[in-house]
Amino acid sequence: MFTSTTHSICVKVTPRYQPEQSDPKRSHYIFSYEVEIENNSDVTVQLLRRHWIIMDGNGLSQEVKGDGVVGEKPHLRPGQTFSYTSYCPLNTPTGSMRGSYLMLGPSGEEFSVEIPFFILAEPSHYH
Repeated sequence: MFTSTTHSICVKVTPRYQPEQSDPKRSHYIFSYEVEIENNSDVTVQLLRRHWIIMDGNGLSQEVKGDGVVGEKPHLRPGQTFSYTSYCPLNTPTGSMRGSYLMLGPSGEEFSVEIPFFILAEPSHYH
């Protein structure tokens, strides 16, 4: 698990290789990542946008930006947690992801919350 905290918002990411959806012979590797966002502040916040930087094992990067996560723009009350799972296809057996969420505070202020850097790796790549 990879963790970061920004403005009392804790983001935890657990990546997993998906062998049943991958086809290494065709350089097609699928990774899932479970994200848990916990509001440890004393105010309600809303997740507005996501920004990902995905890098494959050859150092090629792509950016993904969009509204919300998994079709939602969750509100998180103090102490509340929101979890979701998403997927990332790569052409290499290893890679990495990092990024940020744009959040909205109770007074209409927007602020950025870091998504921790994490590694994507097909397990047999290390053997």
